[in-house]
Amino acid sequence: MRRLVIFILGCCVIGGNARGQSMHFSQYYNAPMLLNPANTALMPDNDFRVGLNYRNQWAAVPVPYNTFSAFGDFKVGGNKDNAHNNWLGVGLAFFNDKAGDGDLSLTQFQASLAYHLQLTEFTMISAGLSGAMVQRSVNFDNLTFDAQWDGLAFNTNMPNNEKVGVLKDNYYTVGAGLNFAWFPNESVYAKVGGGVANINQPVESFYKSTKNTIAYRPTGNVDVVIKTGTSLIINPSVYYTTQSGASELVFGSLFRTILTDPSQQLNPFNTQLILGAYCRLGDALIGTAGVQVGNIQFMASYDFTMSSLAPYNASYGALEFSLIYQGKYYKNRGQNHTYSCPRFF
Repeated sequence: MRRLVIFILGCCVIGGNARGQSMHFSQYYNAPMLLNPANTALMPDNDFRVGLNYRNQWAAVPVPYNTFSAFGDFKVGGNKDNAHNNWLGVGLAFFNDKAGDGDLSLTQFQASLAYHLQLTEFTMISAGLSGAMVQRSVNFDNLTFDAQWDGLAFNTNMPNNEKVGVLKDNYYTVGAGLNFAWFPNESVYAKVGGGVANINQPVESFYKSTKNTIAYRPTGNVDVVIKTGTSLIINPSVYYTTQSGASELVFGSLFRTILTDPSQQLNPFNTQLILGAYCRLGDALIGTAGVQVGNIQFMASYDFTMSSLAPYNASYGALEFSLIYQGKYYKNRGQNHTYSCPRFF
């Protein structure tokens, strides 16, 4: 019975008409295309980017969530030596989320396009679209039901009077987003973005008699990068999303300390120590640490549960990792663009 109750709760969390959230990462800033399709290939100093994200949530309860993402995006055009620097961004991403004894899963393949248009010497606007194919699945054979209780224990050999095997449902979803960036000098960069997921409001269900319409999910994000002196970079940001009455607000800052400068002959790589602190309002405090060596960045974060769930999961929240590599098409390609933003990462 416990497994059934937990399974139903999991279904309620993801149901289109339920008050729940879609999959997410605390390191939203390291999942650019999930955050907003307008972020596709938004990288002034590099030509391509590949990344991995992994999240293990609520490990202390019987049905932990595991979320995995792999993505890649690249520029078409850009880095031109002229008054304005415009380019097209193309991206692909894969997401998988799994929870519970019934392996309740979401698998998503997403393609994104974005165009980045430099309006003036100090401003740029980006517009993006995304399309994704999504599959939901659950294995009923791994679940137990009231009908299988024999008075002493659950007997899986008894009929459960429910569906059997793995059930699947497929649908398509469309998203769009906009960004506006302001970069008055080499030490300040600010970006305001917004987007909407599930524009087409797809329908999902494991039962023909029941249809769940997945609601719109608007998002908003503000990101600021400030270089203070020669070795410290402050990167405050805020993220907000809402869906079917539920909402998530995360805010905080990263702090980057430059340990070695590539301009120094004995230090060929830009090495940075990264520390951060965030708050998911009403839910968790998030501590972050990482390192960047050259074009490779690795970060880890942990959610400390502060909500009413804390007594039930021993205050264990979520452990999360991200790994990102950025590079250029040509090893000796120069920095001949005119996008004036901090050159740190």
